Amino acid sequence: MATDTLHPARLRPADVVKVGAVGLRTRPMRAFLSALGIAIGIAAMVAVVGISTSSRADLDRTLSALGTNLLTVSPGQTMAGGEAKLPLTSEKMVARIKPVTSTSALGKVDDADVYRSEKIPKTDSGGLAAYAARTDLRATTGATLRSGTWLNAATSKYPATVLGADAAERLGIGQPGPNTQVLIGGQYFTVIGVLQPAPLAPELDTAALIGWSVAETELRFDGHPTTIYTRSDDADVEDVQSILGASANPKAPSEVEVSRPSDALAAKQAASKAFTGLLLGLGAVALLVGGVGVANTMVISVLERRAEIGLRRSLGATRGQIRTQFLTESLLLSALGGVGGALLGVGVTAMYALYQGWPTVVPPWAIVGGIAATLAIGALAGLYPAIRASRLSPTEALATP
Repeated sequence: MATDTLHPARLRPADVVKVGAVGLRTRPMRAFLSALGIAIGIAAMVAVVGISTSSRADLDRTLSALGTNLLTVSPGQTMAGGEAKLPLTSEKMVARIKPVTSTSALGKVDDADVYRSEKIPKTDSGGLAAYAARTDLRATTGATLRSGTWLNAATSKYPATVLGADAAERLGIGQPGPNTQVLIGGQYFTVIGVLQPAPLAPELDTAALIGWSVAETELRFDGHPTTIYTRSDDADVEDVQSILGASANPKAPSEVEVSRPSDALAAKQAASKAFTGLLLGLGAVALLVGGVGVANTMVISVLERRAEIGLRRSLGATRGQIRTQFLTESLLLSALGGVGGALLGVGVTAMYALYQGWPTVVPPWAIVGGIAATLAIGALAGLYPAIRASRLSPTEALATP
């Protein structure tokens, strides 16, 4: 006589999800608070990556608009350790380099501090300096005017000045005009223009720029340039950079420093990435705390639902099915927190980027990685409670008051 072997019913994936969601539906407030802990950690991670990436995207957009083919030449140090000087002919020598498309120069005027008026104490210079500037400086460096006009062939011969963005702010000057004057080297100069911040030439931000001619005649400027700016085609930048030192000072090329402003900006980006790594670490700590909250919720859920576990076991549910039920519940709880946190992080990034005027950029890997991290934490957090639930015998569970 043949006997039938009874096998426990198999749960389909949809049934597993339904059974796993029972604990979430019956205890919504506890589930919400546990998911919130996960969501805060994921939101922090996504927002940190998104804000940092959006900031770099804005910087890259600015560089693309200004161009990264600007090279600068400045004096270095002599063999004896003193401060070197660029020759008076260095600007013309650099301009002779064939791939160079434009050249301009800036010369610091010694002993020409900048003050709002003669009533300001001499010790309160504010870190501002006067520079002789060529009339084509603004076009070469990509600097833009916030208000007023730039130096031209006429105004560069008279006591007129254009202030950098920071210089104007420190001197308390909002708008240029015929009645707006500052004291430079003991003489009053009329402010005819104010610059916007110059990303590729930050030295202009704290400068009072005057004409080359008036600097020589009125402020005893010696005519030696302290910074030479060059532009060339992108394909020729590396070649031009390699010969700039020898061209600017053929007798002592080792006393010349050649730099690329975009390299300094790249260093800022590297520092920003390091700071981002620190903030990501804080987000990971928040995520870990959220995982502990999920584990705590699942352990309490097992203790409170011992009777339910015993009933299901007595009706034929296997240990594997019980284990799957509680593990699924933990994963669902983490998934809710992960998805909610990712959406919150994207929203925070979008609002902050909109406030700053940046493009909103959130790398897909940050969203996908954040959700994957929550699922991994959810699996680890729910593993022990699931195993503990599956080991309860039906009689032990049903005997629990």
